Amino acid sequence: MKIGKATAPRSAICASDEDRIVVRGADLSEELIGKINFGDYFHLLVTGRRADAAASEVLNATLVAIAEHGLVPSVQAARMTMAAAPDAMQGAVAAGILGSGSVILGASETAGRLYLAVEKAAEQHGGDLRAAAHAVISDLRARRQPIAGYGHPEHKKRDPRVGALFDVSLRAGGGQRYVEIAKLVEEVIPAIVGKELKLNVSGAIPAVLLGVGFPVNALKGVPMLARTASLIGHLNEELEDPIGFALSYQATREYEYTGPMPAAAPKRGGSE
Repeated sequence: MKIGKATAPRSAICASDEDRIVVRGADLSEELIGKINFGDYFHLLVTGRRADAAASEVLNATLVAIAEHGLVPSVQAARMTMAAAPDAMQGAVAAGILGSGSVILGASETAGRLYLAVEKAAEQHGGDLRAAAHAVISDLRARRQPIAGYGHPEHKKRDPRVGALFDVSLRAGGGQRYVEIAKLVEEVIPAIVGKELKLNVSGAIPAVLLGVGFPVNALKGVPMLARTASLIGHLNEELEDPIGFALSYQATREYEYTGPMPAAAPKRGGSE
């Protein structure tokens, strides 16, 4: 990220005075409240544009798809934090979101950049997307880099959310170019990696969102926003039916110390 040349703070997102609040050029009270759903409002906040029908349906579908998946690491971190500080839901939510990196939640952005790299590489392969996908994945493999958006510890055949999102995108009229690229990457992986790595939801999300013009720089924000909603649900349950300490106790029961031990102390005997 480059350092800007601005000498005064500025933003095109919001302004307010005594009488009104303006968000992206619209009067919040008169034009937005009660007239736009939250997914579309998120789109407006991020892009400055009203979501068309395809973008609305696809974005809302991705938010639903990624919000919840059980006691994943972000949820466990949040629930254990809540157990330790039940008066600070904001801290517990933050604990869950702070792990949004290359493995958890952040993989959607990485996968999106992968698809853009394949698209760019196709220019050097006469427009052949399959050849471009093979070249890009081969380069990742040579550099021992993970292939974001592919493989899942539980969904070995293919993450069931992938097909659902692709169906929404097609039905809504979203662009299919990045869906095609995502599928081609899946197809070339076995010959390069030596095993199948099927698409997961973090690969499907950028494929459908890029197809409706969602910016790649904001892709990570989609799973973060969605997971925040789920975390609040988990934390409300934590307050009513706590398991945070149970999660901690399970870790303690399975704990194995692998470090060195001090030398045995000499046995004491006789009188001093």
